[in-house]
Amino acid sequence: PMYYGSSFSYISVIITVMSLYAKDCFASTAVYCPEGVRIVQVGIMGTAVVEILIGLLIMALGKEALDKVLPPTITGSVAIIIGIALAGTALSEAGSNWGVAFITLVVTIAFSVYLQGKGLVGMLPILFGAIVGWLVSLAFPGLIDFGKIAAAQWVRFPNITLPAFNDPHAWGSLLSIALIAIATVPESTAHLYQMSLYIDALAKELGREPVEIKKLIGLNLVADGSDDLVVGFLGGCAGTNYGENNSLMAITRNYSVAVLMTAGVIAILLGFIGKLAGVVETLPTAVVGGLSIYLFGVIGMQGIALIQSEKVNLFDPKQLAVGATILVLGIGGAMGLPNGLFPFPIPVIFPSGIPAIVFAAFCGIVLNALFLIVKPSWFGVKERENINE
Repeated sequence: PMYYGSSFSYISVIITVMSLYAKDCFASTAVYCPEGVRIVQVGIMGTAVVEILIGLLIMALGKEALDKVLPPTITGSVAIIIGIALAGTALSEAGSNWGVAFITLVVTIAFSVYLQGKGLVGMLPILFGAIVGWLVSLAFPGLIDFGKIAAAQWVRFPNITLPAFNDPHAWGSLLSIALIAIATVPESTAHLYQMSLYIDALAKELGREPVEIKKLIGLNLVADGSDDLVVGFLGGCAGTNYGENNSLMAITRNYSVAVLMTAGVIAILLGFIGKLAGVVETLPTAVVGGLSIYLFGVIGMQGIALIQSEKVNLFDPKQLAVGATILVLGIGGAMGLPNGLFPFPIPVIFPSGIPAIVFAAFCGIVLNALFLIVKPSWFGVKERENINE
């Protein structure tokens, strides 16, 4: 039960590719540039192929092989920094009206705590919180723009373009954008492991057998790639599974695949029914900020829960080193560096610098690999990955 949407990880490289290979797009004030999009689509489809190949490789080698490269210390720490690194965004949104944001936050928390287990209403705390926040916003002139509903068309059609495979710059776009897929694997893995933990906890509570969807990480990546293959062919953006929706499912304890499919249908309708999208767009930024404080925080807490559930030995210097490096580089980089970028530009792929989360995950993976190659046991050190060992 993973919700898949457009990924921010690709924005920088897409802008770079368009600026290099479709310069006319930036010479115009037009919002949409089909020439540039068609070149980018080639790269997005390349991303799809990379994700599918990685997924098939994991399915062939088994989850145990992946766990060697991405142990809970890494996936849990990455989940933590994904949530905490978004804190600045949440506060920035809440800052448009702190009163509305805090009312939304408190009401949403109250609904999620006191309506838990109350049937259908117990599964809708975020929706109820958003509605209350929206109603409170009516008391503040200018927070809600009803003009968006009036201006929206009843029926609208998205721009559909086909990839420019015959463009002379197609290979450049393919190589540049496709490599980002590798950087998103730790994030996708962390999200799936989070969901697996919470779903199995609920199954145990209900007296059922654990589902262990974490074993399906290979299939998950194949599905991610398949999604990118379709949206890339039609002119959409490469995507990833959303941590915010993981938080929402953890809060509501609703992990129904049918519900996620319904959410997908609603998302599709938002693309075609302009008035419906206009209603959603009236939700004030402050309300979104209040909800985000809760949702982003839960992403971070899920990372902590993942580390706890796997009984990672945090008294082991090796585990501490990997986790600490990821946390400080990820959180510190996202909040302390300009635009959250480490000043190590990689031409075309990360021309302005490496995103903090990507750099932190990479450093953690390299450090863990170093310990796998140069084993502490060679120096007479007793290794205890798990606190029960």
